Amino acid sequence: MNVGLSLAGVAVALGILWANLRPWWKGGRDPKALLPYASGAGLGSLSTICIGGALGWGAAGVAGIFTSGGNTGVSTVTGTSGAAAMPTGRMGTLTSEGAIVVCLILLGVGLLFKTSGKQDKRRIIGGIASFAVLGFLPGVAELLGWWPDLVNNIGAKGYTLLVTGDV
Repeated sequence: MNVGLSLAGVAVALGILWANLRPWWKGGRDPKALLPYASGAGLGSLSTICIGGALGWGAAGVAGIFTSGGNTGVSTVTGTSGAAAMPTGRMGTLTSEGAIVVCLILLGVGLLFKTSGKQDKRRIIGGIASFAVLGFLPGVAELLGWWPDLVNNIGAKGYTLLVTGDV
């Protein structure tokens, strides 16, 4: 997947991350308060490895929107281009079993979104959008390299359980 990402686009994603973590940090730091943002972030980061699918297409689109908007914003505010190109990377690849788990995660995040209030819905969308961009960065992809492996392993264990009955 060829994704064009600029420093200004990454700054927009980092701004959304900061806007979600700051109130939590200043507040009671209740882990449950991070659930909406974290669930969106998990789905957004996984969407960066869904090459050829709707989630991957959406992640690339969000990266393009953030890059375009960030470049325009930086140029308008400062008069200098924020279009410094950023390298991109991938966390890993999905197996067919892992792809089923990603679909189940999508379903879970969708159900959480449907039952959430207005503020939590914004947090879920913010998590998806910010990590759909940040997940393409090589450093973030390296830090989250365990995530596709975990999803693939859960899918493989589920498949084995369904086929053989062994855990």
